[in-house]
Amino acid sequence: MKQLFTLKTRKFRRLAGVLLALATVTAAEAGTINLTVYKTQRQTITGFGAACCDGAMCPYGTDTNPVKLLYGAESKIGLNIMRMEISPNFVGDVIVPEWNNYDTPYDWKGSLPSAKIVKQRGGIVFGTPWSPPGEYKTNGSANGGNTEDNNAVRAKLREDCYEKFFPWLNTFLSYMKKNGVNVDAVSLQNEPDWWVNYSGCLYDPQDLVKLVKNHADQLDRETYNGVKLISGESLGFTQNYTDPLMNDTACRKRIDIVAGHLYGHAPLQYMKESAKLPTKYGKEVWMTEHSVTDNIDHLPNWHEQLIFAEELNECMLAGCTGYIYWYMRAHWAFVGTGETKYNVGTMKNTKNKLLPRAFVMSHFSKHVTGSTRLTTSRDKTSGEGAGFEYSAYTKGDSLIVMAIDTTKTGHDLKITLPYTVKSGTHLISTGNETENLCQESPITLDEPTNVVTVPMPAHSLNTYIFMIDQGSAAIGEVKEKAAAGNPIYYDLHGRKLHSPHGVCIERYPNGTSRKIYVD
Repeated sequence: MKQLFTLKTRKFRRLAGVLLALATVTAAEAGTINLTVYKTQRQTITGFGAACCDGAMCPYGTDTNPVKLLYGAESKIGLNIMRMEISPNFVGDVIVPEWNNYDTPYDWKGSLPSAKIVKQRGGIVFGTPWSPPGEYKTNGSANGGNTEDNNAVRAKLREDCYEKFFPWLNTFLSYMKKNGVNVDAVSLQNEPDWWVNYSGCLYDPQDLVKLVKNHADQLDRETYNGVKLISGESLGFTQNYTDPLMNDTACRKRIDIVAGHLYGHAPLQYMKESAKLPTKYGKEVWMTEHSVTDNIDHLPNWHEQLIFAEELNECMLAGCTGYIYWYMRAHWAFVGTGETKYNVGTMKNTKNKLLPRAFVMSHFSKHVTGSTRLTTSRDKTSGEGAGFEYSAYTKGDSLIVMAIDTTKTGHDLKITLPYTVKSGTHLISTGNETENLCQESPITLDEPTNVVTVPMPAHSLNTYIFMIDQGSAAIGEVKEKAAAGNPIYYDLHGRKLHSPHGVCIERYPNGTSRKIYVD
């Protein structure tokens, strides 16, 4: 894992510098910015999370302080998705045949304590293989095979072992279930397009098509609570790895979530294009790994935190339904490591204390999870006066507007809403200096209205939460749909679906419901 940081840091250092330079553009003068929110609905957001892996999480996965601080509705941050590695490594030289308790040939015990807490708090746990077992591969090792030797074997899954891959995943699901964790989803491969010198495996796009088309029906969904299948998580969320799976009818029936990472490409580039086909076919789209500023030698400054906020926002604009950051605990992540060398002035990297980036994440994880994104008149400004981003969501009786100002000048934001609202709350983050960055104040309205003017200070991340007036047209529309007798669909976690797919719950207005499976 440590090699992963070194390679990615070198490869994308220049990209981080470019992003920082672009984000420092300032507005010419203060004024009022107009934003209109429309009724048109986009994707429903499943949630936000991070990875429980080695490195800063050592001893590997067994330190549960990060998940206790970050996960659940009652936490300050509200994460609900945890990523873990499906390790290909043997526990010892002798394979243990028994599968009771912690007896397993593979090194899967480390993430269990954290995974249990996440599940207890209503969260989602999914597993990603960095490599299949070495005996299934062309180089006979879990290692990716990249060395200084020009004749090194590029490690791939042998075609005669394709039929062993999903049964191996089933053994992982069995182990986790016997030890108290029902895993919600499993992935095909971490970064199948990147040749590495640590645990890894290469797949061409058509390799994944063959694997899924011919063998994915071996994944035991019935035994393991309708476990979902995630596509290969490519390094830069490229279409050449996502579209073939969606264009093949058999693969499309078996893939539930299309995933990828953001290394080298901003969300509104490859990810946005890669999300089009999955969205068309009712699939979820997850960004499953990225760290925005992992190459810095200090705690991120506030401008760098706003760059992270922009990435979160842009992932939503790109059609993302789930955003999973890299490590939970690192000086550039959510929970402090205790390494004083990263301290800057009054900003401290205190071990097992929440860092500013966690509170930036909380704007989305606490409030956008479970919501449905709405179309707005502008998503982000460009050219002269750039430095502003927006997105909007509806969730129950709430209408949520996100606004980010990376400029040096504050503005008023005049929002025209699609529904009449009667009150509101403004959550704002403006700097690194306080532990709890989300400052809350009421938005007072003289009477119900659909046009609201709110402050948007310089260098700020803002969440405006408006309460929809119960007598407005919005509630009337919901009642009309219910009276018509149309069913509403939910996944097994109770999240509303745009359309039924996979294992889901079909619920009718009279309260009756049933579990169904839709290809």
